[in-house]
Amino acid sequence: MANQPTGALRLHADPRSSSSLRVLCYLRHKALAVTLVPVRLGEGEHRSAHFLALNPAAAVPVLELPDGQALTQSLAILEYLEALHPQPPLLPAESLAAARVRSLCALVAADLHPVTNMRVRRAVAQAAGDDAATAWVRDFTLQGLAAVEAAAARHGGAFSVGDAPTLADFFVAPALFNARRFGVGLDPFPALQRVQAACLALPAFEPLR
Repeated sequence: MANQPTGALRLHADPRSSSSLRVLCYLRHKALAVTLVPVRLGEGEHRSAHFLALNPAAAVPVLELPDGQALTQSLAILEYLEALHPQPPLLPAESLAAARVRSLCALVAADLHPVTNMRVRRAVAQAAGDDAATAWVRDFTLQGLAAVEAAAARHGGAFSVGDAPTLADFFVAPALFNARRFGVGLDPFPALQRVQAACLALPAFEPLR
């Protein structure tokens, strides 16, 4: 059992970052009090000495615990909070279903997001221009969403895995938010359109609307 923190949590995040939105939407769903500390990626605030002391990887989100310890990586943060606040449950009790949820989280966090994030977009733009960077993001988004679509079509119901929200939806819905930002349509992905509609009907996902 994880140690229960006392006092206020501080979330260092950029509300336009899909990885930050995973945690922000989760906190809303669980009705957990948090102080949001904005980190404006576009202005380079993630490279300040203060932020690098929290996360040397220079990435958001960072969850700062009341005792000053910091957690990085959205999946680790959500798994930690879920252990402390298991109601309403976002991980199925059945082991195979829970593994499917974690697999879908990783499809977004480990496969899709790393090749489309701001750091990569800027590197491609510097090497080949803005149009090439946009095409890069759209191509890899379509490839990544195709894999997520297949998983949601196989194991989903109203949501990504089954008919109730799970941790997977807190990864999939922000990925779809990002897709819209970059002009990637969801017509090829009927299962993901269904998941998106179910998520956006919940108050927790209001930041994605």
